[in-house]
Amino acid sequence: MKYYIAKRAINIFLTIFAVSIIIFLLIRLAPGDPAITMAGEHASPEVLARMRAEWGLTKPLIVQYFIWLKHALRGDFGQSILTHQSVLVELVQRFPNTLELSIFAMIFATIIGVFAGIVSAVKRYSFFDYTSMIIALFGVSMPIFWLAIMLIMIFSIKLDLLPTGGRLSVMYSIKPLTHLYLLDSLLELNFPAFLNALKHLILPSIALGTIPMAFIARITRSSMLDVMNQDYIRTARSKGLNEKAVIMKHALRNALIPILTASGTEFAMLMGGAILTETIFSWPGLGTYIVQAVSARDYPAVQGSVIFIALVIALINLIVDIFYSYIDPRIHYK
Repeated sequence: MKYYIAKRAINIFLTIFAVSIIIFLLIRLAPGDPAITMAGEHASPEVLARMRAEWGLTKPLIVQYFIWLKHALRGDFGQSILTHQSVLVELVQRFPNTLELSIFAMIFATIIGVFAGIVSAVKRYSFFDYTSMIIALFGVSMPIFWLAIMLIMIFSIKLDLLPTGGRLSVMYSIKPLTHLYLLDSLLELNFPAFLNALKHLILPSIALGTIPMAFIARITRSSMLDVMNQDYIRTARSKGLNEKAVIMKHALRNALIPILTASGTEFAMLMGGAILTETIFSWPGLGTYIVQAVSARDYPAVQGSVIFIALVIALINLIVDIFYSYIDPRIHYK
C-alpha cells in the first residue's frame, strides 16, 4: 500500500506539473491585456508599460513560467491582479464554500441515485424501472444553467419558498470556525442560522447534484443487475434469507466498487465543475472566483485556481482508490 501511494503521489505531481504548463500557456494565449484591466482603457502608454514591467509581463514566457513555478512550489501562487490579495489565501477562504455545496449535492445525488438504482434492479422492467431510467436519462442530458434558472423561477419567485442565492441572509450571522456554515451554526447552537443556511443550500445542491444523481442511478442499476445473477445470491435466497437481507447485505455490498468509483469521480468533478451553479446562485466559491479571474485576465488567480482544483481532484481519486481495499478485501495494491 505504501509503495502504491508513493507511486500515485509521483503521478499526481507529474499531472499537476503538466496542468500548470497548459493553463499557463492558455491564459496567455487568450485575447486581452491584464495591464489594461488594471489601469483602465484610457491609461497612457507609460502607465501600461509600468504595469507590465511591475507584473513581469514583459519577460519571455519561459522565464515567466519558471518564476511562477518557483514560487508555486513554495505554496505562493502570487497576488491577484484584481483584488491585490494573496491567491492562496483567497482560495483557502473560498474552498469551504465549494466543499459544503459539493458535499450536500453529493449526499442528495448518492441517496436518490443509489435508491433508484437498487429499486430499478430489483423491479427490473417494471413501471418504476422504466420511469426512473427515463428520468435518469433526462438528468444526464439536463443543462445545469437551465435547471438552475427553472428552480429559481419555481421555488423562489413563484412559490417564494427558498432564497434565490447566497449562503446566508443578512439578518443572520455565524462565527466562522470551519467556514462550513451548517457545521459552524450547529457548533454554536445557532439553529435559526442553521435552518437559513440549509435553505440556501437546497436549490444549488439540487441543480449541482442532478447529473451525478442520474449517473449514479444508472451505474447502481447496472452493477446490481450483474450481482443479482451471481450464484452466491441464489445460494443466500435458498438458505431462507429474506429479500431485504439478500439485497442490502450480499448484493449491494458486492456492487459497491462501481458505485464508489462513480460517486468518487462525480464528487471530484463537483469540486471543479460548480462554476455555472455558483455563478447563477451567487455562491461565493471557487467557481465564482474563477469566473471573475478569467473575466479580468487575472493570471495569478486563474493559474492558482486551476492548480488548486486539479490537486483536490487528484487527492479525491487517490482516497477513493484506497477505500477500495477496505470495501473489498480481495483488492490489494502492490
